[in-house]
Amino acid sequence: MISNRELFLQNTAQTSESPRLIEVERAEGIYLYGPEGQSYMDLVSGFNVSNIGHRHPKVLAAIQQQLDKFMHVTVYGEFVQAPQVQFATDLLSVLPNSFGSVYLTNSGAEAVEGSMKIAKKFTGRQEIIAAKEAYHGSTQGALSLIGNEDYRKAYAPLLPGISFIQYNHLPDLEKINDKTAAVVVEAIQGEAGVRVPDKAYMQALRNKCDETGTLLIFDEIQTGFGRTGKLFAFEHFDIVPDILMLAKGIGGGMPLGAFVARKEVMDVIKANPMLGHITTFGGHPVSCAAAKASLEVIQQEKLVEQVERKAALFRKELDIPQIKEIRGLGLMMCLQLENFEQVYVVSNYCADHGLIIDWYLHCETALRVAPPLTITEEEIKAACKIIREGIAKFC
Repeated sequence: MISNRELFLQNTAQTSESPRLIEVERAEGIYLYGPEGQSYMDLVSGFNVSNIGHRHPKVLAAIQQQLDKFMHVTVYGEFVQAPQVQFATDLLSVLPNSFGSVYLTNSGAEAVEGSMKIAKKFTGRQEIIAAKEAYHGSTQGALSLIGNEDYRKAYAPLLPGISFIQYNHLPDLEKINDKTAAVVVEAIQGEAGVRVPDKAYMQALRNKCDETGTLLIFDEIQTGFGRTGKLFAFEHFDIVPDILMLAKGIGGGMPLGAFVARKEVMDVIKANPMLGHITTFGGHPVSCAAAKASLEVIQQEKLVEQVERKAALFRKELDIPQIKEIRGLGLMMCLQLENFEQVYVVSNYCADHGLIIDWYLHCETALRVAPPLTITEEEIKAACKIIREGIAKFC
């Protein structure tokens, strides 16, 4: 009988030449389980997706309730579908009043694509500025915003009219002018190795966009929904973006994304042409029901309030000389080692000892730590013990 691993390699598209090949049979809380009873503590949350852990009971209940009513019925934006309306309402209730409209998508990359479109149409401008070492997704438009030529050149030509600034570098803000439709930045650069900007830089960026009539678009696809110790990372900088892009932790494990804007900005898609931005499965009712439940869990279980304490415990437990730097904010952390060889062997050691940890697209010399916000102190200590053992053995 052909194994699932063999079928995986034979029949499914491969995204790298050396996939991890960890077979998952089920997941619960912060753990993944293999077909032979193996258990793995998930220290990356499916790449910042499972903020409330895997298969939270309240999310499962919401999914089941919606399954008993309806699933997909029509393209997004025409019928009144309670799960979409209720989640959008709840989401706006936890955002500043300047946000007035939510467009629900399938993914973060789709949120990026939609945000770029409304920014250009609303401003009547064609130029967009993004940051070097950014990551915004793999579709053509999102890829055009990635300031890393190694990831772009194989798919050229990409979108015209896009230029790049150095993230967290004040002098580059002078490149923003009255021809700039939008500046697209991550609230915290994720795949660059968790680069946290200075508050003064973010405030200067906000001011420059205001001066030039440029829309400020924040990518909070990785940082949203409590990951950094605030419900949204822009709260750390005392500014509010014009457009907010969300995904990953939004859906409690279900596929969902969103972009949120002022109503007059979002309304440009209603006419000239009509249906100027449409999606068939975006805002799927089951995903929206899960998202509403997930947001309620974050609030009711006060998960955001626990993040700072848990992050401090990680930093204490991993205060060893082989780790050159621990970067990050809240439970979005990066362990800087010497080189990729160390990262690779330590990551494999951790997997062999029941701990899933990974690295970054644009920073292969560092280990990614982004556990579910539900992780306990005992689980943090157990995870850090495995990481320390791996580092001691290979570094």
